[in-house]
Amino acid sequence: MSNSMKRGKMGILVGGGPAPGINGVIAAATIEGINQGFEVIGFRDGFKWLAQGDLEHYTKLTIDDVKGIHLRGGSILGTARTNPAKSETSMHNVLDVLKKLGVTALVTIGGDDTAFSASHVYRRANGSIRVAHVPKTIDNDLPLPGATPTFGFETARHNGVYILRNLAEDARTTSRWYIIVSMGRAAGHLALGIGKAAAATLVIIPEEFRDRPVTADLVADIIIGSIIKRRAEGTLYGVAVLAEGLIESMGEQGLIKAVPGGQLERYGRVVRDDHGHLRLGEIEFGRLMKDLVTARLEQLGIKMTLIDKDLGYELRCADPIPFDAEYTRDLGYGAVKFLLSADAQKFGAVISFVDGRMVPLPFEKMLNPQTGRFQVRKVNVDGESYECACHYMIRLEKSDFEDPAQLSKLAATVSMTSEQFRQRFGYLVGAA
Repeated sequence: MSNSMKRGKMGILVGGGPAPGINGVIAAATIEGINQGFEVIGFRDGFKWLAQGDLEHYTKLTIDDVKGIHLRGGSILGTARTNPAKSETSMHNVLDVLKKLGVTALVTIGGDDTAFSASHVYRRANGSIRVAHVPKTIDNDLPLPGATPTFGFETARHNGVYILRNLAEDARTTSRWYIIVSMGRAAGHLALGIGKAAAATLVIIPEEFRDRPVTADLVADIIIGSIIKRRAEGTLYGVAVLAEGLIESMGEQGLIKAVPGGQLERYGRVVRDDHGHLRLGEIEFGRLMKDLVTARLEQLGIKMTLIDKDLGYELRCADPIPFDAEYTRDLGYGAVKFLLSADAQKFGAVISFVDGRMVPLPFEKMLNPQTGRFQVRKVNVDGESYECACHYMIRLEKSDFEDPAQLSKLAATVSMTSEQFRQRFGYLVGAA
């Protein structure tokens, strides 16, 4: 792997939200970097201190420091969402600190926002700093080649399934429903992956609506339709999983419309981060949907207990399962191999693996030049995998309205005539 590149120092930093396996990348990159002649330093809290021109918030990393951490969750370097590309001063400070410390190579670990910042470092350094970005998110929404997952996703799904199974058992034991909001800002991979594997009653993701406007009323009626269908079958419990990306699909104004009197502050604050994203965790979307569904059920004469729960923070710092422990070793090793390659002189890259081979993907091909972000990898709702998921969910279907006996049974559950039920819920499946 060795070449004529002047080794100097190699920096490592982590940006964005935590994901299982971060320490695996740090460990592998550190060990390989040292073995290849670099002095390796880890920057604390992503770009936060670098953007302030701080020369103290870093630590020299040794093999002893990182030995064994690949099996631990969290990040020994911390993480932060600071976006140095927002400010000329911040970016100047980042480059100045890296130059003063003698950093000639940089490994960044994060999502599209961190990749965007890393691409600016590469471009502005004019070849003096080589940059490799390791893509990370439990949302699995970055456009890696083929079906390659982002690291952390498989561990998050694995742990999420066990949590959901426990909640489903509680629902069955107590005859109640849970409304679970799963992390996943722009795509429904995590919600669907957890819900499908744990046999949730219902999963709702943004992609299923295609170009159809998403409203809180629509989502509430889909949940209510599932509850009614279960009750018609004699089952009084269930679990509905909602992808938090539904919040962005509805938008701030859509959320305001969903709340009586438009008082969204009852459910949290509308806050945006350094990258302009809505801070989804600041809005109690599950409670909002629970209140909306509960009120509508009472109008239909159904009184029952619904519990809302957010699912995500429990997953982000879990110890990685073997899949991610192995995968992140590949990624950390691959990042250093790329930095020492001739290609690293020509472009900064996102590190990926295809069929066991490291494939560096140039920043300019991965990032949208207008937004500076990755294209989002959505759930393919036209494939058999999603079709299978839907077939094992309990939700109103067109066939329910085409079968007179079934329609009558559903309608009787809420003391309606068949025609009244069709008029109220038929629009969900194009049967109104």
